[in-house]
Amino acid sequence: MRAVDDLIAEGVSGRRVLVRTDLNVPLDKETGAITDDGRIRASLPTLQALRDAGARVIVAAHLGRPKGAPDPKFSLAPVAARLGELLGTTVPLAADVAGDDARAKAGALADGDVLLLENVRFEAAETSKDDAERGELAERLAALAELYVDDAFGAVHRKHASVYDVAARLPHAAGRLVARELDVLTRLTTDPDRPYVVVLGGSKVSDKLAVIEALLPKVDRLLVGGGMCFTFLAAQGHGVGGSLLEADQVDTCRRLLAEAGDRIVLPVDIVAATAFSAEAETRVVPVEEIPDGLMGLDVGPRTVEVFGSALGNARTVFWNGPMGVFELAPFQAGTRGVASAVAAVDGLSVVGGGDSAAAVRQLGLDEEAYGHISTGGGASLEYLEGRELPGLAVLADRSGT
Repeated sequence: MRAVDDLIAEGVSGRRVLVRTDLNVPLDKETGAITDDGRIRASLPTLQALRDAGARVIVAAHLGRPKGAPDPKFSLAPVAARLGELLGTTVPLAADVAGDDARAKAGALADGDVLLLENVRFEAAETSKDDAERGELAERLAALAELYVDDAFGAVHRKHASVYDVAARLPHAAGRLVARELDVLTRLTTDPDRPYVVVLGGSKVSDKLAVIEALLPKVDRLLVGGGMCFTFLAAQGHGVGGSLLEADQVDTCRRLLAEAGDRIVLPVDIVAATAFSAEAETRVVPVEEIPDGLMGLDVGPRTVEVFGSALGNARTVFWNGPMGVFELAPFQAGTRGVASAVAAVDGLSVVGGGDSAAAVRQLGLDEEAYGHISTGGGASLEYLEGRELPGLAVLADRSGT
């Protein structure tokens, strides 16, 4: 797989380079302001390296889930403004994805300039399952540039026009972020330093079942928190009150527990509440004593100690998914405690993107304390499951170089 630095070494000055980035940042529902610019900042090394080398940079990205048509609330306008601030330059936003305005603005770029195309998902063809429909959009995108760089690791598991089909049409390379993600994930899957501990949270067992199945034979400990822990606790015979429960996964969890023995570590206490609310009455209760009228919304303090102990001598850690509803103040302590234990690991600590990365930032934790904070939650999990990711497979094909 060719790297963007190989392209730069070959010469990109004066050439138009289309860079697919992951700028899918969260926005405040009331003001539309960016609430976490982590993904924008993660895109900077590749974009700045191309600028410094004299490339004319055209950035493609998506935001949210518009329904294949322009929608002002999903415009990349605030992203263009923030990207310009971080790069120290003006970043104009094309009024369309690959239409007349995009062509005009791309044609007017000077060396070192950056243009952001409007949300690629404003075109229904971007996410189409029809190869011909995606191909038509890919042709228009490819016509804007001479070279293609994919630096959107968070999208490489999607067979989308701007991720897969454009790369098949232009000389291509992996950006620095994609290369870093691959290096870290390879270390997790190929002879990791031991003890190797994985921490999984989030809402549903069904969302993480494939990665659990793939990782269990490789890990020394698998710590399970978040809403998904209650299905495991039910599999142990515990009542879970009003907590999130996937009844159809209880038998699967029972099998996993039987196969894994003590390698799967579950909470021993939880923070229970009367309602999903920051104002709700809360109690810390042992997992064997969750009352029928309460729901578990965080792991308890004893669980943080148990999980911290399991992480204490780890040399490799992968953490994906919060331990509770960290967005609400009464249910932050579990995620904060486990996140701090992960940060203290003497070895490789990887935060697996998505809500975990958001929690690190929202809770004010030191991002530099972690070995790597991934920008690709779903893509990271699919890679660890052993799936082929379309966006990586096409980059590995040297026929387009």
